Amino acid sequence: VTGVVYLGGLWLPLLSHAGCQLLCFKSWDTCAEHILIAEHFPATVEFVSHTFHLQSTDSCAYKLVRVLSSWRKKIESKTIFSVELLLGKTRCGKFEDDIDNCPFQEIPELNHTLTCFFTFRTQPWVTQCELLKKTCTEVPL
Repeated sequence: VTGVVYLGGLWLPLLSHAGCQLLCFKSWDTCAEHILIAEHFPATVEFVSHTFHLQSTDSCAYKLVRVLSSWRKKIESKTIFSVELLLGKTRCGKFEDDIDNCPFQEIPELNHTLTCFFTFRTQPWVTQCELLKKTCTEVPL
């Protein structure tokens, strides 16, 4: 945790993951739900990042630059999350242990930044996630 942000009447922690901030979910209903989502959001972003690297053909790791948007929809006992992330290419391999501390690629020809939209189904309280959709586009320099 790198600090806190005031959001919807609550003080919520800022994520330490690449200095990103937790954004407001468009369909939060209660204060208890604010807290539940804030607790599980870092793990869901971690799941998305790991799945991205498993499916990527690039040997280099990408790490989170910023959360662009996020929202959720509850369907029965499961929750559907959608997140749009800005991911930057690093100088490290995609399965190295400490990607969070890996520097971004500095050579312009190799410095690829992606905007990725992920939709996944989760039951975060039982650590269950399933990727439903992934779309990534390269951000022009």
